[in-house]
Amino acid sequence: MQRFSHDGFDLAYIDEGEGDPIVLIHGFASTHIVNWVAPGWVKTLTEAGYRVIAFDNRGHGQSTKSHNPEDYRLDKMSADVIALLDHLGIERAHLMGFSMGARISAVTVIRHPERVGSVVLGGLGSGMVEGVGEWVIIAEALLAEDPASVTHARGKMFRTFADRTGSDRQALAACISRTRELLTPEQMTTIQNPVLVAVGDRDDIGGDAHSLARMIPKGEGFTIEGRDHMLSVGDKTFKAKVVEFLSRHPL
Repeated sequence: MQRFSHDGFDLAYIDEGEGDPIVLIHGFASTHIVNWVAPGWVKTLTEAGYRVIAFDNRGHGQSTKSHNPEDYRLDKMSADVIALLDHLGIERAHLMGFSMGARISAVTVIRHPERVGSVVLGGLGSGMVEGVGEWVIIAEALLAEDPASVTHARGKMFRTFADRTGSDRQALAACISRTRELLTPEQMTTIQNPVLVAVGDRDDIGGDAHSLARMIPKGEGFTIEGRDHMLSVGDKTFKAKVVEFLSRHPL
């Protein structure tokens, strides 16, 4: 792991391979290892000829934690991405985000289109603008003293995931209160970069991939067959689609 500092946070990242750079932005309560290394994304993309950069978002993994919700505004999370590019001397890079990382990716390309090539939004389709709901329940589950007291299915899923990854649950509760902010259809129409939106057909969190893709001038939807939110990440058809999509849109 390498590290850089931005906005008072010490952020951990990896930088592997050669070729067009792509920055991978993981989902809520996850880490770069859980989202990108373990499912084989770093291996897949480096072997396809890309320079792969993946980091732990603030509040996650090996990066600095904060319990202040204001530290997790989407514009601040997006600014970390640009600061990492600046730190590495990279003028433009592809972006790929999953779930919360997809929202951060969308904000980044809206705010800094000149720094971004193509974009992959995984695990979040129409939920980007319509909402995914239940964040209060998830925050309560994360803060519960006794995990056995959590009975709501969605809350239990995220509490179990957070405990499995050894996360700072108070930091995650602060994070989820701000990173669920919605983007508008009007904002999505301003994106002129090529965008792939990919969501599992059994995903009850992300919403529909194709309806979000239709809002984006150069949007393209892809359904990950037979996968829910968690299992979509490592799907081999998703990997093949991303590699094919990136090959059509070199920097």
